[in-house]
Amino acid sequence: MTDLTHLDETGAARMVDVAGKAVTAREAVATGRIAMSAEAAAAIRAGAVKKGDVLATARIAGIMAAKRTAELIPLCHPLPLTRVAVELVPDETGVTVTATAATEAQTGVEMEALTAVSTALLTLYDMAKALDRTMVIGEIRLLAKKGGKSGDWAA
Repeated sequence: MTDLTHLDETGAARMVDVAGKAVTAREAVATGRIAMSAEAAAAIRAGAVKKGDVLATARIAGIMAAKRTAELIPLCHPLPLTRVAVELVPDETGVTVTATAATEAQTGVEMEALTAVSTALLTLYDMAKALDRTMVIGEIRLLAKKGGKSGDWAA
């Protein structure tokens, strides 16, 4: 079990000690999608959802969530984020969300990017659920990461 960084030698959960790691520029990009009826997607694209500007609200929710990742995900380090960008691309059957998180720190920002995507998608669901309760959230995944000891990675 000692090969898993978040477990100690007895198998107990622990926060990884990053004190000896170098501070480097790090970036992560994640994506996800919410599928919905054509009617709900059209209302979002037209800005005709009664709760307000769905896309702007989801973007802000994603940014806010990235900043609070360490409060939401056990064992995550609080990070000084230098940038969080959330892009929402609506189409005829839903919305694709892509989030980019960046920092200069001793650990990566994958969880921040994934949290931003997940929260933006949940916000889309919340704001459009009156139009379509059958919406499906999925395909949440890491697309790429840059920096750190393990280097760059892309899906």
